Amino acid sequence: DIRVTKDLAEAAKLLGVELLDHVVIGRGEVTSLKDRGLF
Repeated sequence: DIRVTKDLAEAAKLLGVELLDHVVIGRGEVTSLKDRGLF
C-alpha cells in the first residue's frame, strides 16, 4: 500500500492534483497512511 500510494501521489502531481491521504480499510480497521507518517 505504501509503494502504491507514493506512485499514485507522483501521478497525481503530474496532473496538478495533490493527494492528501490514503486510507486503508480492512478487517474492521481503518488506517490513515498520513496519520502513521508513511505518506
